[in-house]
Amino acid sequence: MTTPEPAASAVRAAEPRPSPGAAHSLRFSPRESRTLLLTTLGTLMVAVDSTIVILALPTMTRELSAPLETIIWTILVYLLITAALTTQAGRLGDLLGRGAVYNSGFAVFTIGSALSGFAPNAQFLIGARAVQAVGGAVMFANASALIATVFPPDRRGRAFGYMVFGWSIGAILGILLGGVITTALGWRYIFFINIPIGIVAVALGLRTLPRTERQKVRFDLPGFLSFSIALALLCYGAIEIAAYGLSVTYLAYLLVGLGLIPLFVVVELRAPHPMLELRELRQRLLGFSLLAGFFQSLGYLSVIFLLTMYLQGLRGLSPLDASLLLVPGYLIGAVLGPWMGRHVDRIGPRSIATGGIVCMGAAVVAYSFLTVGSWLGWIPVVSLLGGIGTGMFFPANNTAIMSQASPGTFGSISGLRGTLSNMGTLLSFVLSLSIASASVPRSTAYEVFLGSTNLTGGIGSQFLTGIRVALYGCAVILAAAAALSWSRGSRGHAARALSGASPAAPREP
Repeated sequence: MTTPEPAASAVRAAEPRPSPGAAHSLRFSPRESRTLLLTTLGTLMVAVDSTIVILALPTMTRELSAPLETIIWTILVYLLITAALTTQAGRLGDLLGRGAVYNSGFAVFTIGSALSGFAPNAQFLIGARAVQAVGGAVMFANASALIATVFPPDRRGRAFGYMVFGWSIGAILGILLGGVITTALGWRYIFFINIPIGIVAVALGLRTLPRTERQKVRFDLPGFLSFSIALALLCYGAIEIAAYGLSVTYLAYLLVGLGLIPLFVVVELRAPHPMLELRELRQRLLGFSLLAGFFQSLGYLSVIFLLTMYLQGLRGLSPLDASLLLVPGYLIGAVLGPWMGRHVDRIGPRSIATGGIVCMGAAVVAYSFLTVGSWLGWIPVVSLLGGIGTGMFFPANNTAIMSQASPGTFGSISGLRGTLSNMGTLLSFVLSLSIASASVPRSTAYEVFLGSTNLTGGIGSQFLTGIRVALYGCAVILAAAAALSWSRGSRGHAARALSGASPAAPREP
């Protein structure tokens, strides 16, 4: 039997205010440690599968006898489904219990991994990746909600820092293992390695994850359908335009998707039990933090794709060698995340998150000076600056977002955060591919992305000019993210939110 969650006001009243240095002296309880282990492991696995597939794509193309335009959907379908389902998956955690839903996501992810490994053709593989993406969306949406459920406000920053650790280490492992496993064992084993890990994690989760009370509200089917269809049409239309160019059909997808957004808003404002309480977004700290996360994801992840195409298309590096140059940034982000999270618990998120975006923006500006003959050692040096930025931003911004959610909406707010982040990731891929396709044929852009061709002469110069213009655009996007992050509220307001004060408390001037 589960114990009911107390009302939001009671929780905030009961939670102690952090004292200076308190977050440094308190240790995680066994319950907190087990929850953190499983959420970090899930984040790591999702991150591994976000990067490990890229290095295996040329081998998949050859062995499955599929064209690049088809096999690339093993990546795109994953991005599309996670972007569309994350908010709803977080809402399911509120309705059915976060521990059970997170664990079921782990199970679906593991099943999708097994299906992907046994795929007889490209179409089956794309479908199996869709199953895997459903599980990944459920895990990604409910991980932050579980942390907010188990950890008091004065220790959440450090816990979110370990999620940054899991994501960064997962990205590194995906880079390192993708080429090695594909070469030594075959591409199917990049999926098979998830199976034993997933089985152990699900078994452990059944025993240790907290059983939160199911919320006694109805599922918002109209809101679910309008939001899902809108996001799916928007994302699919953007992907197809990037891949094949502008057409009436793809433009129609975008317009219909945009038209459904106002319908979703009307439905949610009138729903007795909306899947997303839109009125909560009027809170300055919550709304600005969510927008800052979206623009950070859109601006900075575009840089990773652009750098990959620069290194592979203009410098002739293999996908593995190109990815290895970015490892130092992931590594410093992994190390810095938990440490910065402790400082978020002590001083609040505003200055740390904004400083992180400034570091990322400075890295983008530094990358814009790259030429065809630049010293390649410049890439890992600058990546350290970007890694410092990610290690600062994510624990701070996630803490700010979840501090404004009541216990009954942890899943919904966590899911919305994940949806905006995933949409930023998807749109960053679209932006990068569109820039590449502006100066070279789309088939060539795909080959550059996969590392199977390189560009020289005049077309290489045009490609570099396009990359540089795109980097300038990314810097502008990150500047907007920094402005939103700084405008979210003063240190005093953030500190009150993190210590359990009501979100309605007046802000300091």
